[in-house]
Amino acid sequence: MTTRRIFLGLAAVVPMLFGTAALAAEMTYTPAAFEAAQKAGKPILVHITAPWCTTCAAQKPILAKLEADPKFKDLQVFDVDFDSRKDVVKRFEATMQSTLITYKGGKETGRSAGETKPEAISSLLDKAL
Repeated sequence: MTTRRIFLGLAAVVPMLFGTAALAAEMTYTPAAFEAAQKAGKPILVHITAPWCTTCAAQKPILAKLEADPKFKDLQVFDVDFDSRKDVVKRFEATMQSTLITYKGGKETGRSAGETKPEAISSLLDKAL
């Protein structure tokens, strides 16, 4: 099984970045998808991000490399757009973009904001396993 990235609130941005509306449909957030991952006991990462955020941009290649690691093969990743999904940002009680929140099933296991050190991000993801 490979890591799944599910984008929250990026339905308009993803087609512009990748040139296809089909990708946006595949990565649409629903509360049901998040709840299903929780109920299944999956390791989960919620990344509160913004396209203009330089820290978020620095986090993305680090996260991509970690997600490719077999250790994180079951990790479910939900990207939440800080600007367009204020309802979801509020639900996760995030106060800024570049926030990373990990869950193991229904339990939050860790949280950081503005972190760009690969070792620290890896340690945070470990908490979801």
